[in-house]
Amino acid sequence: MGEYGWAIGVGIIILAVSLGRTLRALGHAFGDRGARRQPPGQAADPELRADVDEMRQRLAELEERVDFAERLLAKRREGERLAPPG
Repeated sequence: MGEYGWAIGVGIIILAVSLGRTLRALGHAFGDRGARRQPPGQAADPELRADVDEMRQRLAELEERVDFAERLLAKRREGERLAPPG
């Protein structure tokens, strides 16, 4: 490699960054094209919409369970703190 071996590494890094930016720009361009075909706020597939609604419901239930568990743990810790030293 010799004296200028570092230049090859720098060139590869510059090439990778340039290629990444180009591919990202192309992805955004093609992604925007698909979004224009579909009206905003509407799911392309009613089944997909139903799945998303079900996942939201399940997430809400999990949040309630976590809150309940946190309250139980907090009560237990309070009781241990308030207990007289023995």
